[in-house]
Amino acid sequence: MTRGWNSHFRVLAMGVVVGGFVVSCLVPYAYLAAIVASRGRLFTEVEKVPAAEVGLVFGTTDRVGGRENLYFRYRIEAAVRLWKAGKIKTVIVSGDNRTRYYNEPEKMRQALIDRGIPQDRIVCDSAGLRTLDSVVRAKVIFGANPILFISQRFQNQRAIYLAKANGIEAYGYNAHDVEAHIGLRTQIREVGARFKMWLDVNLLETRPRHLGDKIALPR
Repeated sequence: MTRGWNSHFRVLAMGVVVGGFVVSCLVPYAYLAAIVASRGRLFTEVEKVPAAEVGLVFGTTDRVGGRENLYFRYRIEAAVRLWKAGKIKTVIVSGDNRTRYYNEPEKMRQALIDRGIPQDRIVCDSAGLRTLDSVVRAKVIFGANPILFISQRFQNQRAIYLAKANGIEAYGYNAHDVEAHIGLRTQIREVGARFKMWLDVNLLETRPRHLGDKIALPR
């Protein structure tokens, strides 16, 4: 019994070592893959952004712990700059609407209206539960292609990787980023998000949690 148990333990230990080695290689590879995929497709100057019919703003809450969420403010400001410059004609605000009290798309929609974007040019996607869902649904449900992503650089890079994997022509306009000491937790979380991104595309073939009927964008 002891000999058999030792044999199983060695196999298990070897599996853990090999698995750890594979993950330790894939994590940095996945992180860099998003950077490579987005090379030449990200912009920080409005005048250099290719004009697009549709801009997609990725969702986040407007407040965190009772304080203003700067990620939210900077994404809204970026979308407004693009609108005023004539770079986009329709805005999809895509995010989580998990309960009647938590509705990212509606908060973004109202913030854009308050800043002068006509409400009939804003479309809410309440099933954008994560970046993959928002990206794929923009094409499959709303028929948007190409798409201009509007978020911070880290998310735009990941979104463009996902877009390419799903046959979508995409660019990104980088909203102002949050100071390093404030955004550190987000930066750490991004490492795991990119690993999951790679797994979703290359191994799991993950699809959005919710699809459904097509929705026509305003013309």
